[in-house]
Amino acid sequence: MTMMKTLGLAALLATSATMALAQAKTLTPGQEVDMVLLPKFLGILVFDQAHEGAQEAHAELQNPGELLFQGPTPENSVAGQIEIMTTAGTQGVGAVMLSNNAGDQIVPAAQAAAESGTKIVTWDSPIPNGEGESVFIAQVDFEETGRVMADMAHEIMGGEGQFAVLSASPDAANQNAWIASLESVLASDEKYANLELVETVYGNDQSEESYNRALALVDSHPDLKLIMAPTTVGIQAAAKAMQDEGLCEQVKVSGLGLPAEMASYSLNGCAPQFALWDFRDLGYLTYQVAYGLATGQLTGEEGETFVAGRMGEYTIEADPGREGAKRVLMGPFTVYTAENVEAAAN
Repeated sequence: MTMMKTLGLAALLATSATMALAQAKTLTPGQEVDMVLLPKFLGILVFDQAHEGAQEAHAELQNPGELLFQGPTPENSVAGQIEIMTTAGTQGVGAVMLSNNAGDQIVPAAQAAAESGTKIVTWDSPIPNGEGESVFIAQVDFEETGRVMADMAHEIMGGEGQFAVLSASPDAANQNAWIASLESVLASDEKYANLELVETVYGNDQSEESYNRALALVDSHPDLKLIMAPTTVGIQAAAKAMQDEGLCEQVKVSGLGLPAEMASYSLNGCAPQFALWDFRDLGYLTYQVAYGLATGQLTGEEGETFVAGRMGEYTIEADPGREGAKRVLMGPFTVYTAENVEAAAN
C-alpha cells in the first residue's frame, strides 16, 4: 500500500512538473533594458504604427530604459540598417527589433551584435537564413499570404486573366516569401489554372517609383486585368496611378494595404479587395518578446509559451519556411472591401 502511494505521489509530481513547464510565462515589469526598433526605413505609416505599439508595450512594462526608433533613409536602407545594427551591438543595447530590408547582408552585423549580448528579434521581415536572429515575430503565416492574394486575384478577375506583381525591393525577405507562396499556390491548385502571373516588378517602397512601375506594367501588358501589390506603399501608388489615368475599369489593384490609405480607392472600385493585419499589434507583440528575451525572462526556446499583455498567450515555434529558425505567429488577416473599409479607416 505504501509503495502504491509512493508511486502515485511520484506520478502526481511528474504531472505537476510537466504542467508547470507548459504554463505560460508572465513577464515581470520594471526591468531596465535599452531597446532599438529598427524599421526598413523611416517615413512609412505602417512602421510608425508599429512604433506606437512598441511604445504602448514599453509603458505597460514600465521599462526605465530607452526605446529608440531608429531607421535609415529609403535611399540608404541596406547600408543604414547594417550601420544601426553594428552601433547598437557596440553600445550594448539590450535588444534590436529589426524589420529586415538587407536580406542576408545584415547577418555579420546581427551575429556580432548577438555575440555581444544584444537580442535580435525580427518582425515584419526576417533574416532569410535566420543567422544572428533569436526569433521572428511573423505577422501572418507566409504560406497563407500567397493563398489570400491568389483568392483575391481570382475573385476580382472572375477566375481568369493576366495579372502582375508590384513588390517592394528584391532584398525584402517577406515580400519574396509571399510572392514565392503565391506562385506555388497558382502552380499547385487547379482553381487558379486560368490566372496568369506575367511579371514581377519592384518599386522599392517609393511612391513615385511604384507609381511609374504600375503604369509601365499597363503599357507592357495590354491584356492586364490586375496589379497585385503586397506592399502598403506599392498598392496605394498603383491605385492612384490607375485612378489618375482613368484605368480603374480596365486594371484593378489589390494586395496588402492600410484601410486609412486605401478607403477611397476601395469605395470607387479601383481596389475592390485588399488585406492586412494590425501593425500596432505587431509592434506591441515584438516589444513584449524582445523585452522578455533581453531581461532573461524568456529563453527563446521552441515550445516556450508566454503572455503578451493584452494580446494573450503565444508560443515560440519552429519557422516552417526557414530551417533552424523560430517564430511567434501573430495573425490573423483581415480582407477589406467597400463594405468594411470605412469603419476600419476611422
